[in-house]
Amino acid sequence: MRELLYLVHRIPYPPNKGDKIRSYHLLKHLSQRYHVHLGTFIDDENDRKYLEKVKSLCKETCFVSLHPTIARMRSLSGLFTGQPLTLPYYHDKRLQAWVNNVLETRPLKNILIFSSAMAQYVSHAGHINRVMDFVDIDSDKWMQYAATKTWPMSWVYRRESRLLLDYERRVVKDFDSATFVSETEADLFRRLVPDAATKVTYFNNGVDADYFSPQNSYANPYPAGTNTLIFVGAMDYWANIDAVVWFSRSVFPAIRAQSPGLEFYIVGARPTAAVLALSSLPGVTVTGSVPDVRPYLTYAALAVAPLRIARGIQNKVLEAMAMEKIVIASPQAMEGINAFPGQELVVANDAGDFIRRIITLLQDVPHHAIGHAARARVLDDYSWNKSLGQIDVLLLQPEAS
Repeated sequence: MRELLYLVHRIPYPPNKGDKIRSYHLLKHLSQRYHVHLGTFIDDENDRKYLEKVKSLCKETCFVSLHPTIARMRSLSGLFTGQPLTLPYYHDKRLQAWVNNVLETRPLKNILIFSSAMAQYVSHAGHINRVMDFVDIDSDKWMQYAATKTWPMSWVYRRESRLLLDYERRVVKDFDSATFVSETEADLFRRLVPDAATKVTYFNNGVDADYFSPQNSYANPYPAGTNTLIFVGAMDYWANIDAVVWFSRSVFPAIRAQSPGLEFYIVGARPTAAVLALSSLPGVTVTGSVPDVRPYLTYAALAVAPLRIARGIQNKVLEAMAMEKIVIASPQAMEGINAFPGQELVVANDAGDFIRRIITLLQDVPHHAIGHAARARVLDDYSWNKSLGQIDVLLLQPEAS
């Protein structure tokens, strides 16, 4: 098999959050076709227990520790160099030395970069086929963040958005091709970089529909007789934090007033102080990390995705749909998902809309067809085998081993 360099900004395992789900399935797919040289960061020391699992999928690996506090301090150098802060945050001399050695000593035919910050390591490798998986338009996320903050952070985030977009434009012009997580995301980027539009494509995230299946049996994790709304997501991620804080304080109390005893469960690892504080609200439970989210999804009445800041495809929405849950999502949360509102999921535009729709659905959950249609949509459009065929088209095909 041919050899391929794969650089990822965070160890691609375990597949328990959006970026890791995509980067892991990419690695698993690549490992069946290439000898993979993987370079990546570890920003959570708990992930070190997965090193052997990741190594088993690779020919060669380089894992570099990234301490978030130190990285944030390092990123400040961008204020003096004119760089987006993202680049020094993810710059490491050890990883660069390892990449240089791989480029010099291995017969590489392909380079796949996951997340724009990692493109800096192969800027001098134009003689090799380079594919950039941007996943999302990160520069647009920073602009959304800026809109939620006051000065001076609003200025910092607007600066990051502007400089990172300039960098994303340079990368797509320099690389051979670029991918995004949805057709919507790819179309937006083509408009931002029209002179490189022909290089831009997309492949959807997938869902393991056998794993996320309503046919599996689980013990009920909720107290007996509990009627529950659920949000699932990494609870140290800003967009998720904003979503559950807003929903818990601005939406859920009105729903609970109409449905006494209704509970809202926030299920996800690493809850911040702002998220933990929500446990003091009537009916709100913050679980922290759980061994398996599927029992919580199985026995919940409805799943909610009230994101106000989002880009790309939300895996949490697709996974709930695969479990035949009715998902009530904001327009931001369903952007990029090919599903019919009102038939395969429910879209709510504001607090009042969430309140009205959830109250109505709670009266009809056992007999509602939306959940069945949601899983059918996932089966039709969101399998990994179907999605990852696109990456094979962009990479120089390996010879038979």
